[in-house]
Amino acid sequence: MQYLIVITLLWAFSFSLIGEFLAGRVDAWFSVLMRIALALLVFLPFMRLRSTPKPLALKLMGIGAVQLGMMYGFYYQSFLHLSVPEVLLFTVMTPIYVSLLNDAFDLKFHAKYLLAAVIATLGAVAIRFNGISSDFLLGLLMVQCANLCFAFGQVAYKRLMQHQSLPQQQVFGWFFVGALLVAITTWLLWGNPAKLPQTSTQWGILIYLGLIASGLGYFGWNKGATLVNVGALAVMNNLLIPAGIVVNLLIWNRDADVLRLSIGAALILMALLLNQYLDKSRKPATD
Repeated sequence: MQYLIVITLLWAFSFSLIGEFLAGRVDAWFSVLMRIALALLVFLPFMRLRSTPKPLALKLMGIGAVQLGMMYGFYYQSFLHLSVPEVLLFTVMTPIYVSLLNDAFDLKFHAKYLLAAVIATLGAVAIRFNGISSDFLLGLLMVQCANLCFAFGQVAYKRLMQHQSLPQQQVFGWFFVGALLVAITTWLLWGNPAKLPQTSTQWGILIYLGLIASGLGYFGWNKGATLVNVGALAVMNNLLIPAGIVVNLLIWNRDADVLRLSIGAALILMALLLNQYLDKSRKPATD
């Protein structure tokens, strides 16, 4: 549990650092490229190129390309259209996508999960009920695409690694190799060299996000996940959202409309609880 608590606190500051210091100032595609490249450097010493089967490496690269490369691309772009609390709240829908994607892998479909998704969407609308715009809708879409990518990665990785015996630290770097290929491609296609970091603060934040938040953060979170039960992991996963919002409101965004955020958050939380209830209620029938 200690690993999860530390990483939760670590990541709680990451959202605000991106939203307050990088979004709109530093090219998003360059930020993604730097973050993934630095994270890969952390894992290079642990990788065993010869002992990792090529099919496994390729599958991990594919998962990393989606879960990290594509997810980070959508995620960073969303900060150009939404506030930090909005981005955080809208990531709560990820568990719903995990349930739907897990069913998809099993060639099943449970329409009940769509109800949870609809309620969560209403929560998003409530936050901006008097300010719905094409810009807001684009930001919301960006976050949901990021959620889908992250959810896909979790489900695919769990299914792939449940039959593997290799130490996680020896193969985790392949995630970042696949993600780096996506990051390089998107930077070459859409990157803006005129918006590289201009200050030592911006460079420092990028280095911190790459080496610490992404590199050590992802490894610490996954190691912590292996040491607790599923219920504790779910609680810690959901704790990241309010932790990030509290940090942002207390330090950087004191003028936010707390009432509107609370109403939207309540609806999104209702959707999350409904999703968990539906997930638990169908397990006895499938075991």
